[in-house]
Amino acid sequence: MVRSTVLVCGGTGCSSSGSAKIRERMVEEIGKAGLAEEVKVVETGCFGLCALGPVMIVYPEGTFYSRVTVDDVPEIVSEHLLKGRIVTRLAYDETVRGDEILSLNDTSFYKKQHRVALRNCGVINPENIDEYIATDGYQALGKVLTEMTPQQVIDTIKASGLRGRGGAGFPTGNKWQFAANQPAGKKYVCCNADEGDPGAFMDRSILEGDPHAVIEAMAIAGYAIGSDEGYIYVRAEYPIAVKRLQIAIEQAREYGLLGKNIFGTDFCFDLKLRLGAGAFVCGEETALMTSIEGKRGEPRPRPPFPAIKGLFGRPSILNNVETYANVAQIILKGPEWFASMGTETSKGTKVFALGGKIKNTGLVEIPMGTTLREIIEEIGGGIPNGKKFKAAQTGGPSGGCIPAQHLDTPIDYENLAKIGSIMGSGGLIVMDEDNCMVDIAKFFLEFTVDESCGKCTPCRVGTVRMLEILNKITSGNGEMEDLDRLEALCNYVKSASLCGLGQTAPNPVLSTLQYFRDEYVAHVRDKKCPAHVCKNLMQYKILEDKCRGCTACARKCPVGAISGTVKQPHHIDPNKCIKCGACIETCKFGAIIKE
Repeated sequence: MVRSTVLVCGGTGCSSSGSAKIRERMVEEIGKAGLAEEVKVVETGCFGLCALGPVMIVYPEGTFYSRVTVDDVPEIVSEHLLKGRIVTRLAYDETVRGDEILSLNDTSFYKKQHRVALRNCGVINPENIDEYIATDGYQALGKVLTEMTPQQVIDTIKASGLRGRGGAGFPTGNKWQFAANQPAGKKYVCCNADEGDPGAFMDRSILEGDPHAVIEAMAIAGYAIGSDEGYIYVRAEYPIAVKRLQIAIEQAREYGLLGKNIFGTDFCFDLKLRLGAGAFVCGEETALMTSIEGKRGEPRPRPPFPAIKGLFGRPSILNNVETYANVAQIILKGPEWFASMGTETSKGTKVFALGGKIKNTGLVEIPMGTTLREIIEEIGGGIPNGKKFKAAQTGGPSGGCIPAQHLDTPIDYENLAKIGSIMGSGGLIVMDEDNCMVDIAKFFLEFTVDESCGKCTPCRVGTVRMLEILNKITSGNGEMEDLDRLEALCNYVKSASLCGLGQTAPNPVLSTLQYFRDEYVAHVRDKKCPAHVCKNLMQYKILEDKCRGCTACARKCPVGAISGTVKQPHHIDPNKCIKCGACIETCKFGAIIKE
């Protein structure tokens, strides 16, 4: 009889830190201790606290162990599993209160979260369909096929207020209705799992931790619009997600939950996987469908919209992974339950990938309307190393930079649009005082330039011209007139581009121009980078009163730019210095500064 269960994170983050070896060692040590019949080891999806990986939870106590190594495993087995003594040195510090171990739900990271899309991530074995079924899996599909008409399903999704979680926030029920209204015939259900935003890993984590939630929802969508076939377009760079999707699809077929006459009804539905090659533009719905067809991933003019003429020229719907992950719960718990969360116009919850200059890097799911301050300071644990918050980037290359003055803005689709950003798929990158906002704008624009498909001139040429101006500014050659040119060019590209990639590419530039114009002016007029990031606008200097003449910096300098004798202040030749930063890292006396 099983008395304890050890859940080991098998998501990409923890896997990259060696969680597979930890799981193998755990099984081995449990066997040596004679506990194989009493303790079960389960590989799960992401728990959310990615900064603490590799992580594991031991039930029934609910003890959360973080930064576990292979060498820690014997101690956990001998102390916790054999003797019942929790290894407090490995327990997450927020869960340790004297002799008491708190639940993860009592920590600042989890306290304000409400998991709907992530409800099974870190809880079940994603490669075992029985564990999904044990958490009410496929009950929603059974309910719609035996108790509801297709129109009732669509009406339920409409009443819930669910909006697309992939970026634009279009009402999901309306999209399904458009496709359902088309004449009977071949129709397609598509899933966008081509998550391309830098710093975003929400969809990947759901696929790795709960793939059946997406499969069940797509089958429900197929029933609602009259489709018998679906495609999941997933990034090839997500090998764990791809593997678990393949396993889940095969298991669903074996159980009769995909294929012919599902639940003994006339409804037939099956799924196919298509691997994306990493093109960011294929996150746009028409480009994604063009890629599934085996053609170059380029957007098509709209109208006609995909609900009228989509994949292979047939009526099609496309939702992203997170959107589908909400569907089964809405069917089971009712639209009123989902609509009770969030704001008037943005219902439910939203998953964010929290990254950058933040203590608790990881995956969070919060009700719409939660403020940026709550996410960053309470859930995220604030900015490390005593630094000040400067900005948060939402929506990736398509989003904007939100300054400190808007920290108390409730996060939903409309409020983000008002302050010059977008929800996007849910990447949230935090920046502190050491970030240069001109450099940040350049970083995202470089990404967009590389990812533009080149089909339309405003995006293909306009983004390159914008990047040229930014390079001119950060290299110290900018003129004040460049700021006006840059802003005008941004507005042109935004209004004239064919698809969402070009239409949103100027957002990081426009938002930084709006909120951090003083940094642009400093780069242009003063030839200074206030954050000391842009190399052409800074120089390294040795403070004579602090330099001990230890020669460590001179020995470390790769180009011989530092000169001086032992025990005498050294000097840096600005003409030789390549600004690599090796000297600052080497100096133990804080004698080298950037100015």
